[in-house]
Amino acid sequence: MTKPKFKITYATLSADNPELNEMFDQAVARVKSRFGANYPLFINGEERWAEETFEDRSPINSDWLLGTFQKGTREDAAEALAVARAAFDGWRKTPWQERVAIMRQAADLISERSFDIGAAVTLEIGKNRLEALGDVEETADLIRWYCDEMERNNGFIKPLNEESPKHHNTSVLKPYGVWVVISPFNFPFALAGGPAGGALVAGNTVVFKPATDTPLSGWLLTECIRDAGVPAGVFNYVSGPGRTVGEELITNNEVDGITFTGSFDVGMHIYRTFAAGAYPRPCIAEMGGKNATIVSRKADLDKAALGVMRSAFGLTGQKCSACSRVYVEEPVHEAFVQKLVALTSKMNVGDPSRREVYMGPAANKGAYRDYQTFVEALHRDGEVLTGGKLLTEDGFDKGFFVAPTVVDNLPLDHELWKVEMFLPIVKVAGVESLDQAMALANDSVYGLTGGFFSEDPDEGRWYLDNIEAGVVYVNRPAGATTGAWPGFQPFGGWKGSGSTGKAGGGFYYVQQYMHEQSQTVID
Repeated sequence: MTKPKFKITYATLSADNPELNEMFDQAVARVKSRFGANYPLFINGEERWAEETFEDRSPINSDWLLGTFQKGTREDAAEALAVARAAFDGWRKTPWQERVAIMRQAADLISERSFDIGAAVTLEIGKNRLEALGDVEETADLIRWYCDEMERNNGFIKPLNEESPKHHNTSVLKPYGVWVVISPFNFPFALAGGPAGGALVAGNTVVFKPATDTPLSGWLLTECIRDAGVPAGVFNYVSGPGRTVGEELITNNEVDGITFTGSFDVGMHIYRTFAAGAYPRPCIAEMGGKNATIVSRKADLDKAALGVMRSAFGLTGQKCSACSRVYVEEPVHEAFVQKLVALTSKMNVGDPSRREVYMGPAANKGAYRDYQTFVEALHRDGEVLTGGKLLTEDGFDKGFFVAPTVVDNLPLDHELWKVEMFLPIVKVAGVESLDQAMALANDSVYGLTGGFFSEDPDEGRWYLDNIEAGVVYVNRPAGATTGAWPGFQPFGGWKGSGSTGKAGGGFYYVQQYMHEQSQTVID
């Protein structure tokens, strides 16, 4: 199998490669040539068609119909769960080495198809080309990492102490059964394929529901897993509304575990609903963030401004890891703000399938309306230094385009310091000390990511000792709070940002898809 020509990660984003750009442009043309196609459900290894359908239109241009998708029902979801239950016995008994081989094949197919998948992600949700390619390659690397973990740990079959030569004690991790994966719109590949890959390599069967904004990305993942040779019924794809398909998946007693990525409110609803079953079952809820960056008076302000800009406005601020709060020590507050505004004002906003564009549209009409509501409050109560407006001219009128926004002088007790806006809005405040900045940064229900800038190593260690977040960065211009990669920066949150304390792409993640059996055999 051929390897991809280019390796894109969030920390190495560069649009300077002409060959990469040409390949992506060709992929965009191929994806556009398939606009309007009709896509099925995938249950028990078969394509299924529902009575009702829904349209998937691009946030770049509402005239672009990416495809028509099946509006799955509760009955479709229940059937997928029943099929997954029936397939579980065969899949769990498949030697773990064979499961690893199949999932490595899936990862290789994702890498082989990365340009076409990346182009689809760009057109479906508005990521620029490098972020879209990163999303796809991250998926492949997450799956490979979980395969590596199975191999490093001998399938999680480990000998224990023995009382005598006749006693043989073994710890074995075994799959739970039927696992549900509910993915978000913002990372439609990595936050679907990563959890699904972990569940599958561990021996579970999977029912996957994509976000209603990104069913095409979900289908392309399904094709990769199908074509890798995963047996019928082991992986199932059901598109449709959360109120029907989603509710069936979180209330049906056939479900042994759930991985959900999305908002705090929905995640807590799923967590509490799933806990109401007959006995405890694992729920990996990966939720939101209100991520803060602290800038010391000893910081390199060019690094800090670049890192904040990238993290605040990458994917139009629609990352759970996005930087939405910045606390700057007063002696450098004004200088930092000037640098951040200068970078933001020069940002190229537009059709993200074009190579020169950094920031695309908001994901949907709801986000577009939320932006209007938020900027009205920010204009009223703070000082909008740049942005703070809808973009409707120069071809923007058919998409959900908004301006990247920097806000200063918003009272520190204002409610928008607490709300996860999920939009390209970053608020800056001057503080008297690093201790005040840390208190403000930690004063949140969330604890996902954080950033710090200082050229003083002692201050860096102080930051790491005190910040309450699962993924933290010191002096990272590639992204103050964003850009985690499997095997480099495991990604998971504390407090209201995550339910398990174990991070995706890390050493302790795939074990969550298994439970332990202690085995004793006496001769």
